[in-house]
Amino acid sequence: MRQEVGAEERRRLRAGDRRELIARMIQTDGTVVVEELARSLEVTPSTIRRDLALLTEQGTIARTYGGAMSAGHTAEPTLGQRSGLAVAEKDRIGRWAAARIGPGDTVVLDAGTTTGRLAHHLRARAELTVITCGLTALRELAESDGIELITLGGTLRHVSQGFVGPLAELALSRLTADKVFLGADGLDARLGICEASLQQTSLKEMMADRGKEVYVLADSSKLGQSPFTAWAPLDRPWTLVTDSGATDDQLGPFRALPDTEVITV
Repeated sequence: MRQEVGAEERRRLRAGDRRELIARMIQTDGTVVVEELARSLEVTPSTIRRDLALLTEQGTIARTYGGAMSAGHTAEPTLGQRSGLAVAEKDRIGRWAAARIGPGDTVVLDAGTTTGRLAHHLRARAELTVITCGLTALRELAESDGIELITLGGTLRHVSQGFVGPLAELALSRLTADKVFLGADGLDARLGICEASLQQTSLKEMMADRGKEVYVLADSSKLGQSPFTAWAPLDRPWTLVTDSGATDDQLGPFRALPDTEVITV
Protein backbone atom coordinates (compact mmCIF):
# COMPACT_ATOMS: atom_id res chain seq x y z
CA MET A 1 0.00 0.00 0.00
CA ARG A 2 1.68 3.19 -1.14
CA GLN A 3 -0.27 5.70 0.93
CA GLU A 4 1.08 5.93 4.50
CA VAL A 5 -1.13 6.75 7.48
CA GLY A 6 0.44 8.52 10.47
CA ALA A 7 -0.05 7.32 14.04
CA GLU A 8 -1.84 10.53 15.09
CA GLU A 9 -4.22 10.29 12.13
CA ARG A 10 -5.03 6.67 13.02
CA ARG A 11 -5.89 7.61 16.59
CA ARG A 12 -8.33 10.40 15.72
CA LEU A 13 -10.14 8.65 12.86
CA ARG A 14 -13.85 8.16 13.33
CA ALA A 15 -15.75 5.54 11.33
CA GLY A 16 -16.84 7.93 8.58
CA ASP A 17 -13.37 9.44 8.30
CA ARG A 18 -11.82 5.97 8.17
CA ARG A 19 -14.09 4.91 5.30
CA GLU A 20 -13.30 8.12 3.43
CA LEU A 21 -9.60 7.41 3.88
CA ILE A 22 -10.05 3.82 2.68
CA ALA A 23 -11.85 5.08 -0.44
CA ARG A 24 -8.95 7.49 -1.14
CA MET A 25 -6.42 4.69 -0.70
CA ILE A 26 -8.29 2.55 -3.23
CA GLN A 27 -8.46 5.44 -5.71
CA THR A 28 -4.71 5.95 -5.31
CA ASP A 29 -3.50 2.34 -5.23
CA GLY A 30 -6.22 0.65 -7.33
CA THR A 31 -6.60 -2.28 -4.90
CA VAL A 32 -6.29 -2.90 -1.16
CA VAL A 33 -6.11 -5.98 1.08
CA VAL A 34 -8.12 -6.35 4.30
CA GLU A 35 -5.18 -7.43 6.43
CA GLU A 36 -2.99 -4.54 5.22
CA LEU A 37 -5.75 -2.00 5.89
CA ALA A 38 -6.33 -3.41 9.37
CA ARG A 39 -2.65 -3.10 10.24
CA SER A 40 -2.32 0.37 8.74
CA LEU A 41 -5.43 1.78 10.45
CA GLU A 42 -4.97 -0.19 13.69
CA VAL A 43 -8.43 -1.78 13.65
CA THR A 44 -9.60 -5.38 13.34
CA PRO A 45 -10.08 -7.13 9.98
CA SER A 46 -13.78 -7.47 10.85
CA THR A 47 -14.05 -3.67 11.13
CA ILE A 48 -12.39 -3.26 7.74
CA ARG A 49 -14.75 -5.82 6.17
CA ARG A 50 -17.74 -3.87 7.50
CA ASP A 51 -16.27 -0.66 6.10
CA LEU A 52 -15.73 -2.28 2.71
CA ALA A 53 -19.25 -3.73 2.71
CA LEU A 54 -20.74 -0.26 3.30
CA LEU A 55 -18.54 1.34 0.63
CA THR A 56 -19.60 -1.42 -1.77
CA GLU A 57 -23.29 -0.74 -1.07
CA GLN A 58 -22.65 2.92 -1.81
CA GLY A 59 -21.06 2.00 -5.14
CA THR A 60 -17.76 3.59 -4.16
CA ILE A 61 -15.70 0.40 -4.46
CA ALA A 62 -15.97 -3.23 -5.61
CA ARG A 63 -15.04 -6.18 -3.38
CA THR A 64 -12.32 -8.63 -4.43
CA TYR A 65 -10.70 -11.71 -2.92
CA GLY A 66 -9.68 -10.53 0.54
CA GLY A 67 -9.91 -6.83 -0.24
CA ALA A 68 -11.37 -4.25 -2.61
CA MET A 69 -10.72 -2.34 -5.82
CA SER A 70 -12.06 0.80 -7.45
CA ALA A 71 -15.66 0.44 -8.59
CA GLY A 72 -14.80 0.82 -12.25
CA HIS A 73 -12.32 -2.05 -12.15
CA THR A 74 -13.82 -5.44 -13.06
CA ALA A 75 -10.78 -7.58 -13.89
CA GLU A 76 -10.89 -11.12 -12.52
CA PRO A 77 -7.91 -11.86 -10.23
CA THR A 78 -5.65 -14.66 -11.44
CA LEU A 79 -5.22 -17.87 -9.48
CA GLY A 80 -1.69 -16.74 -8.64
CA GLN A 81 -2.99 -13.48 -7.15
CA ARG A 82 -5.60 -15.34 -5.11
CA SER A 83 -3.12 -17.89 -3.80
CA GLY A 84 -1.53 -15.29 -1.54
CA LEU A 85 -4.79 -14.28 0.15
CA ALA A 86 -6.28 -15.85 3.32
CA VAL A 87 -3.59 -18.54 3.19
CA ALA A 88 -4.04 -19.85 6.74
CA GLU A 89 -7.84 -19.78 6.49
CA LYS A 90 -7.86 -21.72 3.23
CA ASP A 91 -5.48 -24.29 4.65
CA ARG A 92 -7.68 -24.89 7.72
CA ILE A 93 -10.73 -25.26 5.50
CA GLY A 94 -8.89 -27.67 3.21
CA ARG A 95 -7.63 -29.74 6.13
CA TRP A 96 -11.15 -29.99 7.62
CA ALA A 97 -12.58 -31.06 4.26
CA ALA A 98 -9.88 -33.70 3.77
CA ALA A 99 -10.84 -35.25 7.11
CA ARG A 100 -14.39 -35.77 5.82
CA ILE A 101 -13.14 -38.02 3.01
CA GLY A 102 -12.86 -41.73 3.81
CA PRO A 103 -11.27 -44.76 2.11
CA GLY A 104 -13.15 -45.80 -1.00
CA ASP A 105 -14.76 -42.40 -1.53
CA THR A 106 -15.15 -40.83 -4.93
CA VAL A 107 -14.94 -37.04 -4.69
CA VAL A 108 -15.19 -34.08 -7.04
CA LEU A 109 -12.80 -31.17 -6.50
CA ASP A 110 -13.61 -27.85 -8.13
CA ALA A 111 -10.87 -25.58 -9.48
CA GLY A 112 -9.48 -22.94 -7.12
CA THR A 113 -7.06 -22.18 -4.32
CA THR A 114 -9.09 -23.58 -1.40
CA THR A 115 -9.88 -26.85 -3.16
CA GLY A 116 -6.18 -26.90 -4.05
CA ARG A 117 -5.38 -26.94 -0.32
CA LEU A 118 -7.85 -29.79 0.11
CA ALA A 119 -6.00 -31.72 -2.59
CA HIS A 120 -2.70 -31.00 -0.82
CA HIS A 121 -4.00 -32.71 2.32
CA LEU A 122 -5.02 -35.79 0.31
CA ARG A 123 -1.60 -36.47 -1.21
CA ALA A 124 -0.67 -39.32 1.14
CA ARG A 125 -4.07 -40.98 1.01
CA ALA A 126 -5.01 -44.21 -0.75
CA GLU A 127 -8.14 -45.92 -2.02
CA LEU A 128 -9.63 -42.69 -3.30
CA THR A 129 -10.98 -41.56 -6.64
CA VAL A 130 -10.65 -37.83 -7.27
CA ILE A 131 -12.43 -36.13 -10.16
CA THR A 132 -11.30 -32.57 -10.84
CA CYS A 133 -11.36 -29.75 -13.36
CA GLY A 134 -8.59 -27.81 -11.63
CA LEU A 135 -4.90 -27.74 -12.52
CA THR A 136 -3.98 -27.00 -8.90
CA ALA A 137 -5.54 -30.24 -7.68
CA LEU A 138 -3.97 -32.13 -10.60
CA ARG A 139 -0.51 -30.85 -9.70
CA GLU A 140 -0.97 -31.72 -6.04
CA LEU A 141 -2.11 -35.29 -6.72
CA ALA A 142 -0.15 -36.21 -9.85
CA GLU A 143 2.41 -38.21 -7.82
CA SER A 144 -0.15 -39.86 -5.50
CA ASP A 145 -0.14 -43.47 -6.66
CA GLY A 146 -2.88 -44.45 -4.20
CA ILE A 147 -5.39 -42.06 -5.79
CA GLU A 148 -7.20 -42.68 -9.05
CA LEU A 149 -7.17 -39.24 -10.63
CA ILE A 150 -9.74 -38.30 -13.28
CA THR A 151 -9.60 -34.97 -15.09
CA LEU A 152 -12.69 -33.52 -16.72
CA GLY A 153 -10.77 -31.87 -19.53
CA GLY A 154 -12.46 -29.24 -21.67
CA THR A 155 -11.39 -25.66 -22.35
CA LEU A 156 -8.82 -24.19 -19.96
CA ARG A 157 -9.62 -20.83 -18.36
CA HIS A 158 -6.10 -19.52 -17.93
CA VAL A 159 -7.03 -16.95 -15.28
CA SER A 160 -8.55 -19.56 -12.94
CA GLN A 161 -6.50 -22.59 -14.07
CA GLY A 162 -9.65 -24.70 -14.47
CA PHE A 163 -11.29 -26.60 -17.31
CA VAL A 164 -14.84 -25.65 -18.34
CA GLY A 165 -17.18 -26.03 -21.28
CA PRO A 166 -19.17 -28.77 -23.03
CA LEU A 167 -16.35 -31.35 -23.02
CA ALA A 168 -15.91 -30.99 -19.24
CA GLU A 169 -19.66 -31.30 -18.75
CA LEU A 170 -19.85 -34.33 -21.05
CA ALA A 171 -17.17 -36.12 -19.03
CA LEU A 172 -18.90 -35.22 -15.76
CA SER A 173 -22.25 -36.52 -17.05
CA ARG A 174 -20.75 -40.05 -17.06
CA LEU A 175 -19.70 -39.84 -13.40
CA THR A 176 -21.14 -39.68 -9.90
CA ALA A 177 -19.46 -38.94 -6.56
CA ASP A 178 -19.90 -39.44 -2.84
CA LYS A 179 -18.83 -35.89 -2.02
CA VAL A 180 -18.46 -32.69 -4.05
CA PHE A 181 -16.28 -29.77 -2.92
CA LEU A 182 -16.96 -26.45 -4.65
CA GLY A 183 -15.11 -23.15 -4.53
CA ALA A 184 -16.60 -19.68 -5.00
CA ASP A 185 -15.67 -16.19 -6.13
CA GLY A 186 -18.52 -14.96 -3.95
CA LEU A 187 -21.34 -16.60 -2.02
CA ASP A 188 -24.86 -15.31 -1.35
CA ALA A 189 -27.42 -17.19 0.75
CA ARG A 190 -30.22 -16.33 -1.68
CA LEU A 191 -28.47 -16.44 -5.07
CA GLY A 192 -25.82 -19.15 -4.54
CA ILE A 193 -22.27 -19.21 -5.88
CA CYS A 194 -20.97 -16.19 -7.80
CA GLU A 195 -18.43 -16.67 -10.60
CA ALA A 196 -16.88 -14.67 -13.41
CA SER A 197 -18.39 -16.72 -16.24
CA LEU A 198 -21.51 -18.70 -17.08
CA GLN A 199 -19.32 -21.65 -18.09
CA GLN A 200 -18.07 -21.87 -14.52
CA THR A 201 -21.51 -21.66 -12.94
CA SER A 202 -22.93 -24.24 -15.36
CA LEU A 203 -20.20 -26.71 -14.42
CA LYS A 204 -20.63 -26.05 -10.69
CA GLU A 205 -24.38 -26.70 -10.91
CA MET A 206 -23.71 -29.98 -12.65
CA MET A 207 -21.05 -30.95 -10.09
CA ALA A 208 -23.55 -30.39 -7.28
CA ASP A 209 -26.10 -32.58 -9.07
CA ARG A 210 -23.63 -35.46 -9.41
CA GLY A 211 -22.76 -35.79 -5.69
CA LYS A 212 -24.49 -37.30 -2.66
CA GLU A 213 -23.04 -34.59 -0.39
CA VAL A 214 -22.14 -31.05 -1.42
CA TYR A 215 -19.69 -28.77 0.40
CA VAL A 216 -18.90 -25.16 -0.53
CA LEU A 217 -15.43 -24.16 0.69
CA ALA A 218 -15.32 -20.37 1.04
CA ASP A 219 -13.21 -18.23 3.37
CA SER A 220 -15.03 -15.42 5.13
CA SER A 221 -14.00 -12.75 2.59
CA LYS A 222 -16.31 -14.44 0.05
CA LEU A 223 -19.48 -14.46 2.19
CA GLY A 224 -22.20 -12.09 1.05
CA GLN A 225 -20.05 -10.93 -1.88
CA SER A 226 -21.05 -10.71 -5.54
CA PRO A 227 -18.01 -9.56 -7.52
CA PHE A 228 -19.44 -10.82 -10.83
CA THR A 229 -22.84 -11.46 -12.42
CA ALA A 230 -22.93 -15.23 -13.10
CA TRP A 231 -24.57 -17.44 -10.48
CA ALA A 232 -24.89 -21.13 -9.65
CA PRO A 233 -27.97 -21.61 -7.41
CA LEU A 234 -27.76 -24.11 -4.56
CA ASP A 235 -31.23 -25.66 -4.54
CA ARG A 236 -30.36 -28.83 -2.61
CA PRO A 237 -28.96 -29.60 0.87
CA TRP A 238 -25.36 -28.43 1.20
CA THR A 239 -22.71 -27.53 3.77
CA LEU A 240 -20.86 -24.21 3.97
CA VAL A 241 -17.31 -24.53 5.32
CA THR A 242 -15.70 -21.20 6.19
CA ASP A 243 -13.16 -19.80 8.62
CA SER A 244 -13.67 -18.69 12.21
CA GLY A 245 -13.20 -15.05 11.20
CA ALA A 246 -16.70 -14.97 9.71
CA THR A 247 -19.02 -12.64 11.61
CA ASP A 248 -22.53 -13.42 12.83
CA ASP A 249 -23.86 -10.94 10.27
CA GLN A 250 -22.13 -12.87 7.50
CA LEU A 251 -23.21 -16.29 8.75
CA GLY A 252 -26.78 -15.41 9.73
CA PRO A 253 -28.34 -15.62 6.23
CA PHE A 254 -26.75 -19.04 5.65
CA ARG A 255 -27.76 -20.39 9.05
CA ALA A 256 -31.34 -19.35 8.27
CA LEU A 257 -31.49 -21.60 5.21
CA PRO A 258 -33.54 -24.76 5.89
CA ASP A 259 -31.21 -27.31 4.21
CA THR A 260 -27.79 -25.77 4.87
CA GLU A 261 -25.26 -26.67 7.56
CA VAL A 262 -22.65 -24.04 8.49
CA ILE A 263 -19.19 -25.12 9.69
CA THR A 264 -16.50 -22.68 10.87
CA VAL A 265 -12.92 -23.87 11.33
